[in-house]
This record gives sequence, structure tokens and C-alpha cells, in this order.
Amino acid sequence: MSGRRVRWVLAALLAPCALAVLVGLVVLAPSPGEYAQVAAGAATGQGAPGLGSQTPVDAEVVRAAGESDCTDPNLPSPGPGEGCVAVTLRLGEGPAAGSTIVSLAPATPGSPRFAVGDPVVLGWAGGDPADPLTYTIVDFQRGPPLLVLGGAFALAVLLLGRWQGLAALVALGVTLGVLALFVLPALATGSSPVPVALTASGLIVGVVLPLTHGVSARTATAALGTLASLGLIGVLAVLFAATSRLTGLGEEASELAGVLGPGLDLRGLLLAGVIIGALGVLDDVTVTQTSAVWELHRADPATRLADLYGAAMRVGRDHVASAVNTLVLAYAGAALPLLLLFALAGRGLGDLLTAEDVAQEVVRTLVGSIGLVASVPLTTVLAAVVVRAVRSSSTESRGEPA
Repeated sequence: MSGRRVRWVLAALLAPCALAVLVGLVVLAPSPGEYAQVAAGAATGQGAPGLGSQTPVDAEVVRAAGESDCTDPNLPSPGPGEGCVAVTLRLGEGPAAGSTIVSLAPATPGSPRFAVGDPVVLGWAGGDPADPLTYTIVDFQRGPPLLVLGGAFALAVLLLGRWQGLAALVALGVTLGVLALFVLPALATGSSPVPVALTASGLIVGVVLPLTHGVSARTATAALGTLASLGLIGVLAVLFAATSRLTGLGEEASELAGVLGPGLDLRGLLLAGVIIGALGVLDDVTVTQTSAVWELHRADPATRLADLYGAAMRVGRDHVASAVNTLVLAYAGAALPLLLLFALAGRGLGDLLTAEDVAQEVVRTLVGSIGLVASVPLTTVLAAVVVRAVRSSSTESRGEPA
């Protein structure tokens, strides 16, 4: 098969996917007014996480005194050996901006420690803005250190990747934009989570891969392998979420259901998370595997298809072995407090793995891993067929991008 014909076949396979993404965007994306109405209603009824119906107010610690007598009736009575800390705060915004108040914070072994100059977030319950009892310390402000960390990350990517690193950062911005401007509004306004996740994943693949790696047969092959593997993951996620009787209920999901109402599809939200979460690992594997096939063929253009496939699969097996372990360790690290809680409760391994919170992550990890494993032979055989065709043309023999 000639290189030109292979490119036409790739385009014919990807065109329906692109059309499905466009239809999904039109059908599932809410109007700005619809999303604004839902967001305003949620903010009025629930507020930000940790704030309830309170209004957030930025403040700064100007004095952190010793223990207080905990006379604030809004605070729980301290246990033996526990007390409260009287924290003097300067309000940075709101009706009483510039004034100082004294707020009581529990002084327990697990409570945060306050130092002069710490930026904090208060929850204001309304009423008299000068009344300290209307304020509660709910969190620290973390903007500046996170900005520094983000800048360090961007600098590291640029130093190593240079122009391709810059393209990767732009692609990251596109991914975040898709999540913020399409996925979240669509889910908040009641669109079905699984079609939303598949549409968003297709859009990310169709924009991010060409932006990062260029428009070529190599990129098209990686995109095709990614989309096919995502489809498999979606089918497996739906199947095993149903057979495992997963509800999607959890602390965060329950709070979200309280904000958006009983119409929210919590199981669908879980499945959407599985699909979107798997995409990040999948595109890494498919792009790497496709590049491995291209470079192996470049090193020996005369190699047979079977030999090329076998050599690339040896690379893929090593990649999959480490990637699967990464998925498991990533979950174990994130869920360490929950796993410790189950261990201290004396529950066996079977009870631990079948509990709703853990079973959700087990399904997420195993379904993602199966899709990851399947993506390697699928992408490898596609890449081996495509590279032999496109490299046989005179354009490819001159070393131009395929």
C-alpha cells in the first residue's frame, strides 16, 4: 500500500471521530447563560468547599497568642488536654476591611499552627462585619507558593524541551481549557457524563497531539491508537461499574449531589473520571510506542513487518510494566489515609477491596490498566503497517517528517 493511500485511510478512520466530537460539542455544551445560572444557584445554596453558605474573606494573621478559654459557643468543647488558640487577624477585604478581629481556633495535635504573616481565608456568616463571632478560619491562602511551583514546572519543561516544551505547555493550557470551559459546565448543567468525557477526550487528542508532535502520519497513528483504547476503556468501565454495583457515592460526590440536586448521575461521573484519567497515561504510551516503531524502522528500513512488530513490542512491554505499577502506586499514595483507616479498623483485605470507596479506585485502576495494555499491541501493529508504507515513498526516504 502506498504512502498516499495510507494517509487517506488514516484520514478516513479519524474523520468520523472528529465529526462525533463536533456533534458532541454542539449537543452537550451548555449556553453561557445556562451555566451561569446553575453556578449562581449553587454558590447561593452551598458556597465553596469548606465554606458552606459563608462568604470567603481574605485575612492575615497579625498575632497568634497562647491558649484561650474557648468561650466561643460556636466551637466544640475541648477534650482533655485540649484548648483553643486566640488568633488576631487583619481583614483584607469585605465591609470591615482593614480592621482586626480575634478568632478562636482549636488547639489539638492535628490542628494547623498559625504564625504572624500567614495569609488565611475566613468564612463570614453575615451580620455585623465587626463581630468576631461571625467569622471562622477555614483555610490558608496558597496562591503564591503554587504560582512559584507552577513557574518552576514551566521553566523545567522549557529548559529541557525548548520549542517542543513550549508547545507542550500550550497543549496543557488547551487541556485545562477543555476541562474548564466544556467538561465542568456540561456536567454542572446535567449532560450525561460519559458522552461528555468521550467528547472532551476526543477533542484533547485531536488538538493536543498535533500541537505537541506536529501533523503527520505518526501523530495520526498515535491518535488512532489512543481513541481505540479509550473506547475499550469506556466499555469496560460501564460494564464493571454496573456489575460491581458501584454507586459513585463518596464524601465529595455526596456534597456535589447536595449542590446540584438528585438529578446528578454519580455513577456516570465516576465513569467520566475513569475515561479522562486514563487519557493522560494512554497518550503517553501510544505516542512513545509509535515513535519507537518509527525509529526502529529508520535504523533498519529493510526490516520485515513481523520483526519490526516484535522489536517494538519488546519496548512496549517494558513501558507497560512500569506504567501499570505507576497507576497502582499513584492510587495507593493518594488513598493512604483511607487505607490506614481500614487497616486500623481490623478489616481484612477482601473487605478493604470491596468497600465502595476502594472498589471505585480498584475498577478505575484495573480498567485503565487493561486499556493501557491493549493500546500497546494495537498501536504497534498500526504503526508498523503505516511506517512501512509512508517510508517507502521518496519523500520519506529524504528524511522528511512522516
